Amino acid sequence: MTSSDATVDLSALAERLGHAFAEPTLLRQALTHSSAAGSARSEVASYERLEFLGDRVLGLIVADMLLDAFPSEAEGALARRHAFLVSRDALAEVGRELDLSRFLRVSKGEAESGGRHNPAMLADVCEAIIGAIYRDGGLNAARAFVQRHWQPLLRQNRRPPQDAKTALQEWAQARGLPLPSYREVGREGPSHEPRFTVEAVVQNHDPARGSGRSKRAAEHDAAQRLLTQVQGEDA
Repeated sequence: MTSSDATVDLSALAERLGHAFAEPTLLRQALTHSSAAGSARSEVASYERLEFLGDRVLGLIVADMLLDAFPSEAEGALARRHAFLVSRDALAEVGRELDLSRFLRVSKGEAESGGRHNPAMLADVCEAIIGAIYRDGGLNAARAFVQRHWQPLLRQNRRPPQDAKTALQEWAQARGLPLPSYREVGREGPSHEPRFTVEAVVQNHDPARGSGRSKRAAEHDAAQRLLTQVQGEDA
């Protein structure tokens, strides 16, 4: 991709995002994977710092949206909705809708290994874009973006989603199986912002792995993935 092509592409993406960047470098940074940061292809930093910010901004806006959408719902149900709406799966879905893989800046090796279409990377970049919009245009600009793309997700299920670990436990008990177990199988990133990988196991079934910024979040991600897997086997 030449620099002129990049300018056209970023302008097209900014239009799709619905935000005219006063500092286009923020958008470029939000799209730059660590494998390409600081290379001849990219003189900007990676998206990791903006991802850190976007995660917090998304959480706040989604919480506010839920209070408006469900004024009489209890905190527990709101928490389950919130966990779904800020999950990797939800973020990756928005990332695919925006066709972010087309705009990602990654190294040649990362591209050849399929990194552009990795759901975890799409989710991270989506968070970074929220952070970039917030830094460039403030909370109202970020809120407009999140509301536009998360309202359809919020309306998908008018009932609060069941906690994945509880649902997996009930699935196992209904079949006379031991309770699911969880074990940490990986941890990466700096000590102040680690990312955990956890494996969920149910007897007689292949395990599933999930990741998150806390062990609890990783366990829930793994439970959801294993639940989807075993339910598919039942079908």
